[in-house]
Amino acid sequence: MILKLLLIGFVIYVVYFMFFKKKKQYSKTEETNTKKSEPVNELIQCPTCGVYVETEEAILSGATYYCSSECISKAS
Repeated sequence: MILKLLLIGFVIYVVYFMFFKKKKQYSKTEETNTKKSEPVNELIQCPTCGVYVETEEAILSGATYYCSSECISKAS
C-alpha cells in the first residue's frame, strides 16, 4: 500500500517536472531574447507643438526634447 502511494507520488512529480518546469524556463529565455533584439524607442511630446516624436529622432536642447529646430527657436 505504501509502495503504491510512493510510486504514484513519484509519477506525479515526474509528470509535473517534465511538463510545467520546462515551459516556464522556455518562456523566460524567450522573453530575454525578444527584449535584446528589439530596442525600445520612447515617444516624447514636443512641448511647443505637441507632436509625438521618438527619442532617437528628437532634438535635445537643454533638458528638453523638441521635434525640430523650428520648435526650438519658437520656444526661445
